[in-house]
Amino acid sequence: MPRALRYQYPGAVYHLMARGDGGKAVFETDEDRKGFLFRLGKICESHGWRVHAWVLMNNHFHLLVETPEANLVSGMKLLLGTFSQGWNRRRMRHGHVFQGRYKSIPVNASDSDPYYFKIVADYIHLNPARAGLAGGKKGKLLGYRWSSLPSHARGNGPDWLDTGRLLRAFELAGDGRGRRAYVAWMEARASCGGKIDEKAMKALRRGWYLGEAAFGDRLLDMLKKPSAKKSRASEAPKAHGVAEAERLASEAMKRLGLPADPKELAKLRKGDGRKVLVACLLRQRTTAGNPWIAERLAMGHSGSVSRLVVAATKHSQTMRELEKLAKLLKCDT
Repeated sequence: MPRALRYQYPGAVYHLMARGDGGKAVFETDEDRKGFLFRLGKICESHGWRVHAWVLMNNHFHLLVETPEANLVSGMKLLLGTFSQGWNRRRMRHGHVFQGRYKSIPVNASDSDPYYFKIVADYIHLNPARAGLAGGKKGKLLGYRWSSLPSHARGNGPDWLDTGRLLRAFELAGDGRGRRAYVAWMEARASCGGKIDEKAMKALRRGWYLGEAAFGDRLLDMLKKPSAKKSRASEAPKAHGVAEAERLASEAMKRLGLPADPKELAKLRKGDGRKVLVACLLRQRTTAGNPWIAERLAMGHSGSVSRLVVAATKHSQTMRELEKLAKLLKCDT
């Protein structure tokens, strides 16, 4: 099944979500939660993002994010990558923290028709109530610390949280009165379990976008532009390059005695000399990038691969070993 496309364009608004690998808990401690929010703030600063709503649950997160520039992919790569590094480092472990690819649903967030924007914000803020963590006998929804609702109630959240657009979407004043009205509306719904009405849930479950059909058509039209065609046309060469990189990686690992099992491979040091040698080979002989190599060889962040490869290729002994390995593999093909 082909990967879902990432729609990137200036001014886009997305509902973003990712779950823990295998459903495991991701936000186990306050340090985990604060670390994620700290990194989110850094991404907003470097990429110009504006967050309109967020919630951290035990094993997943939801964000309602606006990207003034078309830079969703680079921002999410950095956010999830740096968070995962810190998460693993604190636990002295390796491997994935999040399950597969994150979900990114473009949202029709037109000021003239904010219906879908409101759906996502409500869905996010009512998550703790639906999970039985707040609302009713569990106490006020506002008492759940790890969402943007308390900041919306105070009107003084972090710089990267935009508390104004949400109130405008609900046609509420941008003052204390408007904030109290929004919170009261959320609390009333939380007291009933935080349910989302059937029409809204149907829209949320539609799939790859959130909006009217015309909005989906506009997204599809983006793929017909020359830049999009060029991008799609390049997918075949990329697939070929990955296939060749996988073949070469598998053969080189076998030659060097590296385990084929990803779990066993991850137990070895990221900078294991054999891993570095394979990484050097892949960088020289294939089009595979550092992110792919880092994941394939369990070498951590792509930046680590770059540093290790640069350092290794400065040593004559490594270059001799690399040349020998390349000749051996060429003889096998």
